[in-house]
Amino acid sequence: MNEKFASLRPSGEERIAASNTVAELQNVKAALIGKQGALTDILKEIPRIDVSLRPEMGRLANELKDHFTKLMDARSEEIQLSASAIPAGFDLTAPGIAPPGGALHPITQMCYDLNDTFRSMGFEIFQESDITSELYGFDNLNFAPEHPARESMDTYWLAGHDSGRGGDRLCLRPHLTGASVRYLQTHKPPFRFVYPGRVYRNETTDARHERAFFQYEALVVDEEFTFSAGKVMIKSILSKVFGRDVPVRMRVGFFPFVEPGYEIDMGCLVCGGSGCSVCKHVGWIEIMPGGTPHPNVLRAAGLDPAKYTGFYVNIGLDRLVMMRYGVDDVRMFHSADLRFLSQFK
Repeated sequence: MNEKFASLRPSGEERIAASNTVAELQNVKAALIGKQGALTDILKEIPRIDVSLRPEMGRLANELKDHFTKLMDARSEEIQLSASAIPAGFDLTAPGIAPPGGALHPITQMCYDLNDTFRSMGFEIFQESDITSELYGFDNLNFAPEHPARESMDTYWLAGHDSGRGGDRLCLRPHLTGASVRYLQTHKPPFRFVYPGRVYRNETTDARHERAFFQYEALVVDEEFTFSAGKVMIKSILSKVFGRDVPVRMRVGFFPFVEPGYEIDMGCLVCGGSGCSVCKHVGWIEIMPGGTPHPNVLRAAGLDPAKYTGFYVNIGLDRLVMMRYGVDDVRMFHSADLRFLSQFK
């Protein structure tokens, strides 16, 4: 057996040194000290030799196994180091090529900025499905039974669910306000929440309009909330979003779900108020309707209009983004054109 140990040692060392990959080294390890390896075959002969010689043979076998293991560990480290070695002529000081990276869509970023602003004012963030019903989209919002907004010329009714009335008639939400009533029905007063989301209108697209666009609704309902406080809230929000004071004006407007109702405009930041295609050359752009929730809306939510009042705004999120970046065509933000969107990283 001494002769077998003596002959196995140099041949094993030679095979280990000749291994050029980790995979080759694993094969050599199996051939030398594995369960079916050469050293294991020698050890199987120990029971057949003299009892007095067995301890010495066991010691020699363990020493040879340890020797092979150390050589293989060292060779494995050499192979891995050589694989990661810097090629000749490679300049480590040369600037690398940055991997392509993504970024938040500018409309998403604007939504997050508004979320942060409203959270700092104690508002809760509310979300709901893109599908609503006539009950929540129109009935609870004081829309007249024959209001034209209920027709397919304005609203996308879902095939198979477009007959009947009320909760059985389903559509893609044409605005966010109906779900706000659902929030009022399922929470306890006082209410202070915002509701961002995409809405859908059956209308022709142009530089200022899209069929699927984003709104951002804010609603306060409490026993005492003054209209002037609502205007201060709007000014604070816009100043926070744009990082400067923004001119705001409020014009009387009619919306079924508020009384009194207002059109809220901001000074056009694309042209600085001098007039452009975005603001229709008047220097102002409509960004949101607003007003006090109509008594019928409060009743639909299970609230007493004699006790509760509040303030509502529905921000045109796409138009705010146009103002932030001075872009005069909203369709660019919905185009998925990476040449355009990559500018906002």
